[in-house]
Amino acid sequence: MGEKSIYQFDIKKLSGEEISLSRYKDKVLLIVNTASACGFAPQLSDLEVLRKQFEGTAFEILAFPSNDFGGQEPLEGDAIVDFCETNHGAGYTVFDKIRVRGPYAHPLYKFLSDKDANGKVKSSPKWNFHKFLINKKGEVVDFFYPFTKPTSSKIKKRIARLLSVHIGEKKHA
Repeated sequence: MGEKSIYQFDIKKLSGEEISLSRYKDKVLLIVNTASACGFAPQLSDLEVLRKQFEGTAFEILAFPSNDFGGQEPLEGDAIVDFCETNHGAGYTVFDKIRVRGPYAHPLYKFLSDKDANGKVKSSPKWNFHKFLINKKGEVVDFFYPFTKPTSSKIKKRIARLLSVHIGEKKHA
């Protein structure tokens, strides 16, 4: 696992358990900083639509709630997951709330935002629902601004290309 990979990071689940992102080896990932009280919060539902479209493939969505922008994530712990599941049908993984910008940003987000560290993109979140696309080697390959919906053809085509599947085609397990 190279230093240009997200696999070097551990992240905290809502249960408090630390897990290594190496558990997502050989998967295409969309990493998103989320907030329940944000105007972009309907994207929580869009993320689920996207997850279902690629269900049965090596694609996963990792949501990282953050209160960094306008105090728009007032919820804590299980209340965040309950909100995502009850209001948006979320079947993707929601992690513990973290910082995603500035000097106190989680090391994962420092890595995602810094081209010198990740080798590919320089783009730190300027608001909630900033999206990073990760290839099967754990490398950052692209990013999408908050106003780009998860269900946009731009994002779906990029994911499909990394998975080597056709959009609309579902691989069944």
